[in-house]
Amino acid sequence: MKITMPSFISLAAAVFLALGSVSSFAATDAAKPEVKAEAKTAVKAEVKAEVKAVAKPDLVKGAASYEAVCLACHGVDGNSGAPVNPKLSQQHPEYLVKQLQEFKSGKRNNAVMKGFASTLSDDDMKNIAYWAASKKAKVGFAKDKELVALGEKIYRGGISDRQIPACASCHSPNGAGLPAQYPRLSGQHAEYTSAQLTAFRDGVRKNNLQMSQVSAKLNDREIKAVSDYIAGLR
Repeated sequence: MKITMPSFISLAAAVFLALGSVSSFAATDAAKPEVKAEAKTAVKAEVKAEVKAVAKPDLVKGAASYEAVCLACHGVDGNSGAPVNPKLSQQHPEYLVKQLQEFKSGKRNNAVMKGFASTLSDDDMKNIAYWAASKKAKVGFAKDKELVALGEKIYRGGISDRQIPACASCHSPNGAGLPAQYPRLSGQHAEYTSAQLTAFRDGVRKNNLQMSQVSAKLNDREIKAVSDYIAGLR
């Protein structure tokens, strides 16, 4: 069979295109292992990050860190014997971690606590917080009989004509609070609670807008009354 020049050119072009397609497929196939390897690496990194994020706290390390950093002021088991220092036992760990982070960053202003918190890593804070939360809090007592009725009124019902909400609406009727949102108040030292409410009111403590707004409406007598009532909650 005789092949004319135009037919030969067409045939050559077809062969060239076919070879080009094969080369293209080969190049694509060669690149696939590299793409797959990169994808696997990315997935592994993501999984590791997720595992780290949900890693359980180490209570043994928490106990050691607590003893080294916190014990002197907050007591052997988180039940502070000094009324100016808060009880940490049975407190929601999420709340404790948040406060430690804000002491460290300066968002919650306290020179003493900033010094201690600055030595702690995020893992240290988490370990300490969960260790303290695992310890049973000692019950407290209200001491001022003359103010207990006023304290109960504010805590359970607020003061409606001055738009002061009931403390119980966020911190629960028995002062247990709500994990990750509102701290446990039950049995807390009245002196400490009073100092914090006053600090919120006077603009010294600024790390919770809601508490600043509520405290701004309370006078000294009301702060003392509700703080004393909280100490006796259980």
